[in-house]
Amino acid sequence: SAPLRKTSWSTYWRGLLVRQRVKPARDKNARKVRRDRWWQFGENAIGMRRALAGLLRYIAGTATGKRPLFSWCEPAWCPSNLVNVFAFDDDYHLGVLSSTAHTAWAWERSSTLKGDLRYTPTTAFATFPWPDPIDDDLRAVVSDAAQEMVQLRSQHCAEGGFGLTRLYNVMDEGGYRDLAACHLRLDRAVAACYGWPIKFAQDRGGLVARLARLNAEIVAGRPYAPFPKREAPGGATHVEQTFYDL
Repeated sequence: SAPLRKTSWSTYWRGLLVRQRVKPARDKNARKVRRDRWWQFGENAIGMRRALAGLLRYIAGTATGKRPLFSWCEPAWCPSNLVNVFAFDDDYHLGVLSSTAHTAWAWERSSTLKGDLRYTPTTAFATFPWPDPIDDDLRAVVSDAAQEMVQLRSQHCAEGGFGLTRLYNVMDEGGYRDLAACHLRLDRAVAACYGWPIKFAQDRGGLVARLARLNAEIVAGRPYAPFPKREAPGGATHVEQTFYDL
């Protein structure tokens, strides 16, 4: 049938492209299994796949760049090695990750590459102290600001025909004031979740100092359980942050 022929041709051309573009590099790979199974992923990232199981979407964040940028991804999308994956599907966690508090901490705790941030999960994410405990109303404010941020970004990128990097570069130069105002609301909401005065909302030095003290308190034994427990399909274990001290 026509649909079958179309599918077969599509599969054929995808296979041909993989053979042309992937196999030559895999033929030179030092690992025999990657040479022999050149059409398969080098690593199956089993831990990541387990963490994402059952989520309606997940967050991907840039691994290297002028700033960490976080976006929603569909569960069927396969992330590349150029992004970090965060197993959350709610707006609150996207909001905290996108806040100045987390960005300042990432710059403090990560390495750099030619002046760009090189986000290091084990030192940036694993040491980042999330607000805990948190009031449901404050969580909702962060979620609302994160939703607005995503909507504004999508709108401006669609109208301008460019991506997030250019969008934020223009914002840094004074453009897209509505997006900048949204980020200010988000940062103030995140500061409120920590119980901090709003004057620290975008004070990077002050935020890092307060987060470092909070990290030390958690390491010393302060109760800390910021992520709700959940079970993936098949009874797999729930996903939690593995917390490290400084």
